[in-house]
Amino acid sequence: MKVLLKEDIKSIGKKGEVVNVSDGYARNYLLPRGLAVQADEGVIKAVRAQKQAEDTKLQRERERALKQAKIIEEKQLVIKVKCGENGKLFGSVTSKEIADEMERQMGIKVDKKKVELDEPIKNIGRFKAKVRLFPGVDASITVVVEGLE
Repeated sequence: MKVLLKEDIKSIGKKGEVVNVSDGYARNYLLPRGLAVQADEGVIKAVRAQKQAEDTKLQRERERALKQAKIIEEKQLVIKVKCGENGKLFGSVTSKEIADEMERQMGIKVDKKKVELDEPIKNIGRFKAKVRLFPGVDASITVVVEGLE
């Protein structure tokens, strides 16, 4: 019997999948507990349509991330901070500050957790940071740290 799973079931399948199980297992376990519904032609068409809509949405998000990655790669981010005489910063430039400045200067909103620095920036100069925009889409941004005058 073909059933549409409403929840993940170990060794059977994941939520939203149409799987083939024995009639007894479906009638005596899956259906009474609300873990699955019988998959007729209408249910299968609805699942296919939903899957296609999700794939289209993911493709659009990926394309948007690729466009953002191109913008990020072409530009550099300038951050002005207070510093001492020898170019040492008072504090450091963190991924949160980089994410905030990206939104302000480039109009690209990125979560601070998606900005990867090897270590916090503590000196004036040029640094590279990696920005994860989408699974499989990363961009490298040049961060220029300048002192305030």
